[in-house]
Amino acid sequence: MDSSPSAQPAPRHPILLIAPFFLWGTAMVAMKGAMPHTTPFFMAGMRMVPAGLLVLLVSLWLGRPQRLSGKAWLWIALFALVDGTLFQGFLASGLQRTGAGLGSVMIDSQPLAVAVMARGLFGEHIGALGWIGLLWGIAGISLLGLPDEWIFALVHGNTDWLTAGTALDTLLQGGEWLMLLAALSMATGTILIRYICRHADAVVATGWHMVLGGIPLFGLSAFTETQSWQGLTGMDWAAIAYSTLFGSAIAYGIFFFLASKGNLTSLSALTFLTPVFALCFGNLFLGETLSLLQWLGVSFTLVSIYLINRRESLTQRLRQWLLAWEASPTGTAGSD
Repeated sequence: MDSSPSAQPAPRHPILLIAPFFLWGTAMVAMKGAMPHTTPFFMAGMRMVPAGLLVLLVSLWLGRPQRLSGKAWLWIALFALVDGTLFQGFLASGLQRTGAGLGSVMIDSQPLAVAVMARGLFGEHIGALGWIGLLWGIAGISLLGLPDEWIFALVHGNTDWLTAGTALDTLLQGGEWLMLLAALSMATGTILIRYICRHADAVVATGWHMVLGGIPLFGLSAFTETQSWQGLTGMDWAAIAYSTLFGSAIAYGIFFFLASKGNLTSLSALTFLTPVFALCFGNLFLGETLSLLQWLGVSFTLVSIYLINRRESLTQRLRQWLLAWEASPTGTAGSD
């Protein structure tokens, strides 16, 4: 069990807990609207470096400890590579080839990876209801992200689309596989924050990892991309500014502050909210529509979040109900 000071309970205000996922979902939509007029690595760099500088300025204003040891810089460098360069690079590249809602769905499969790693590394208790909730959430984002025809084919026992290779071809030709790599990168970054906070302040580390992680993205843009900003309109710059300020600086600052203190499985499960926000706002601003199966997926994700975050109280109530049932005449008779 992780007994470091950083494992103390995180603030539980509902707005604070939900804010990062709302901001990430809406930023996904804003980025998708600007992507036709820019390039992926330039967009990713713009989300990271300016946002990281803002986080560092806020950390100075808040009086957070700025001094970093050599070991802290090594952890932050690893954090920057995994959650900065790799995550944002995969995200921006994948977003070019998939919808804002679908892209968010693929990324937000990462709570399952976080739960497995947090269980093994920090001994976080998940419990039966927690695992059921995680699997229910994965089912929900599958309904949201997989083509309806694949799901209907599975229901009817038709697996020709799998054996023919069309499913794999579709994933590889689109951006979904890049989004899955982004999900794994973010999950690893979420785990890393616990180790980093043993050597550095969470907010300061978040700011530096965004700056250091964003510099290689600008380098990739300079050497591999052309016309990165010349075609951007005023609305595009407004979308980038929103993604930078709200979708990166504020969202990441809050998320990693909470991740450094609270239960990683419960916090990461709230990531299932991000595709819900992205799909809703994608429908509102980009005309992306949801099918009946996708609406069913939305309901699945909400149920999964409830199960995961209320798993301890629900388990206690279930045990009390079972004890009361066994103590009743009906329960005693049934046990004979």
